[in-house]
Amino acid sequence: MIQEGNIHRLAYQDKDVILVGTAHISRESAELVKRAIAEESPDTVCVELCRSRYESMTQRKAWQDTDLIKAIKEKKAFLLLSNLMLASFQKKIGQKLGIKPGQEMLQALETAEAVGADIILADREIRVTLARTWRLMGLWTKVKLFAEFLSSVGNLEEIKEEDIEKLKEQDVLEALLAEIGESLPELRRILIDERDRYLAYKIRTAPGEKIVAVVGAGHVPGIQQYWEKPVDIESLEQMPPKGRLIPVLKWGVPALICALIILGFFTAGKVAAAHMVTWWLVANASLAGLGAALALGHPLTILCAVLASPLTSLNPMIAAGWVAGLVEALIGKPKVKDFEKLPEDIASLKGFWRNKITRVLMVVVFTNVGSALGAFVAIPLMLKVLA
Repeated sequence: MIQEGNIHRLAYQDKDVILVGTAHISRESAELVKRAIAEESPDTVCVELCRSRYESMTQRKAWQDTDLIKAIKEKKAFLLLSNLMLASFQKKIGQKLGIKPGQEMLQALETAEAVGADIILADREIRVTLARTWRLMGLWTKVKLFAEFLSSVGNLEEIKEEDIEKLKEQDVLEALLAEIGESLPELRRILIDERDRYLAYKIRTAPGEKIVAVVGAGHVPGIQQYWEKPVDIESLEQMPPKGRLIPVLKWGVPALICALIILGFFTAGKVAAAHMVTWWLVANASLAGLGAALALGHPLTILCAVLASPLTSLNPMIAAGWVAGLVEALIGKPKVKDFEKLPEDIASLKGFWRNKITRVLMVVVFTNVGSALGAFVAIPLMLKVLA
């Protein structure tokens, strides 16, 4: 018999819904999913997957269709890198435990097909979730998120399978979500609360009278909470508008730099203005070049980052990371084998730097970060000269 402790039965209109809570990296969860679907023989099986994640799990060559140059031009480098970092985290734990991440979802798809059930992909598109996360998070939240990710990577060796299984216990899970809510409330709202509502809507509106829904244990309390409540599904699928601060900084910082140099020329003379220009060039070029170097970019890529940053920082329509990333992609010329090795390489930090795909993405992100820091470092130095 299936374990009732991890099975939650819900009703909606004339539908009988069996909600299966799982740990995404757990051998026992995969076996539980198989037994639950086989015994219930539902009309429909809902899985916590979106179309992109479904294709990445079921189509091994899906990454080979990725156009890196197009992704850079469309400003999607960070989204791609974020997706790979999340996949890397799960893959590392999976390797330690000897199980493939998402195995319970693959098992759900396989068993659903065996019993003749329809399959519904019930999760929100991962690109929408990541984009909403990035746009709605404040700068400090982004910094804390990155720090917590690095901290988690360092503690992977201490994770045991019984620790993963504990995530299916209601009290431990609620404590974990409460902790996330306290440290990163914006992240919890987008990654958990919004998707709880989205999953609840998709599951309760799925076709059929008997439905088995396979979701991560972390979503079970939220789905139960929103089960009978109205959900505005369109608002959850919309991209949020860009923050007002970003356009102000994009145009305001270049305007400020130009104004400072002009002011220095007329009030302090040519020498002071020349010093201000020098500080601007040095701060921008050096930090952008450092970013490209940290990503292990080609020497020519680093040189292009150094040359492009002082100019692109004054042009809101172009970013130094795009220039450096395009140069790295053209020089490195990622091949089919790089796409084929991507699932293996993202399992280690060394692999992230070794694989040409992730290296290009890191060149874009690290160079842009270095260039942005360069602008904020240069401004006080220029003001000092003016004073």
